[in-house]
This record gives sequence, structure tokens and C-alpha cells, in this order.
Amino acid sequence: MNVQSLFSVQGKVVLVTGGSRGIGEMIATGFVQGGAIVYISSRSAKACDEVAAKLNALGPGKCIAVPADLQSVDDIKKLVAELTKRETHLDVLVNNAGATWGAPLDTYPDEAFQKVMNLNVTRIFTLTQACLPLLRANATKDIPSRVINIGSINGETPPGLETYAYSASKAAVHHLTRHLAGKMGQQHILVNAIAPGSFPSKMMAATLKSHGDSIISGVPVGRVGTPEDIAGTCIYLASRAGQYTVGAVIVVDGGALQSSSRL
Repeated sequence: MNVQSLFSVQGKVVLVTGGSRGIGEMIATGFVQGGAIVYISSRSAKACDEVAAKLNALGPGKCIAVPADLQSVDDIKKLVAELTKRETHLDVLVNNAGATWGAPLDTYPDEAFQKVMNLNVTRIFTLTQACLPLLRANATKDIPSRVINIGSINGETPPGLETYAYSASKAAVHHLTRHLAGKMGQQHILVNAIAPGSFPSKMMAATLKSHGDSIISGVPVGRVGTPEDIAGTCIYLASRAGQYTVGAVIVVDGGALQSSSRL
């Protein structure tokens, strides 16, 4: 057994949605440094271009920006069409793009709930469905393709914060992952999810600023997550090492779910 090749993602074609910031950028960075060909997508073309340039300077893999608004079915079609022009197949799809919204129960806006559920759940299904021909193209029993959905520990247990749509959407992502895994596994496409805890992302910035001490006190290892923590889990799932892991929701939270003082 060659441990180095066990975790190799060299030459794999990867799409990371929401790849221009936060956890998505952390994941994209790990794949590029592992020698993969990484496509990143987000609404902002400028942000995508800037991150792609930064990651290309790191190597040894490469990063290509393909901006798209994943709330839009038309943009998803354009994204997949552009990917199809450039590549004959897709080895790894990382469904990371997401949104959150916090508001009191009595005044939680319907449009906000719909927006969060649409991006965080419905469009994960839409994009995965649209990518099926690319995911199937090179998939074999010995070298399967992968879909990695980014959920949240808030999908495992409700948070104290009033982010109703977010926690509901992430619970749905976890269950959708399990449902897809059974069907897509038969087609040599392995579907898993990661449920991150607290990471220094743009989405978490305000929460960490106002509740950082409380959050960290509820994490047994005493810190928030790092890029290595999330990228390492993705690389495990995308490599030979994770080839017998199917339909799993891997919690990456420093033990926060086990802490009675978690926010």
C-alpha cells in the first residue's frame, strides 16, 4: 500500500461551488495544492478571477474561474455547458455554495426562507442532476466519481441562533446526500456530505465577532476550524482512501456537537 497515492487527487477535475471565499476557497486551495484541475464558481466574476489567480500562483494544480449565480437554473445550465466545453468528464463535484439568514421567529421573512432553501437544497439537486453526464463519463467501479455536499452541524442539531431556514436546509442536505448515495453509488458516483462546525468564513464572520468566545468555549479542542481541516476531509473523500465511504455525513467540528456548552 502506497499511502502517498492513497490520498492523491493529482489530475482530478473538480468543481467547487462558492469557491471564491470561505470554506469553498479553503477546499479549492487544497485540491489545487494536491495537483487537481479546479473550477470555482460564485456570483462575482471579479472574486472568482482573483481567487483563481491566487491559487494558480500556488500550484501545482490549476484553478479556472467560471462565475455563475446558482440561484438561477439558467446560470447552472450555462456553468455546466462551459465545463462541458472545457472537459470531457468531472471527477469531483463539491456542492458548497450556500446562504443563511437570521431573524426572530415572529418576523422571519418568507422570501428569505425561500431563498435559503432554494440555494442550499434545491439547487444542489439541480446542479448535481445537470452534472450527471460529466460525472458518469469516466466513472468506473475501480475509480468512481464523487459528489461532496457541504452541510453543517446545524443540520445535525438546532443552533441557539434564529437561523431557521439554514438549519432546516442543512438537515435536508444531509438526508438528500443519503438518498442520492444509494442510487448514484450504483452508477459509480459516490455521494457523501461534510458537516462543518465553526470556520472563519464570511458567513460566520458576524457570528464569530459577536459570539466568538462562547463558540470556542463550546469546542473541546479550543479553536475554530482551519483550511487544512476542511480540505483534508474533502481530499480523503475524493481520493482512493475514501472509496468505501458512501452516504456518510462526516462531522468536522472539533467535537462541538459533543459539548454541552455549544452555542
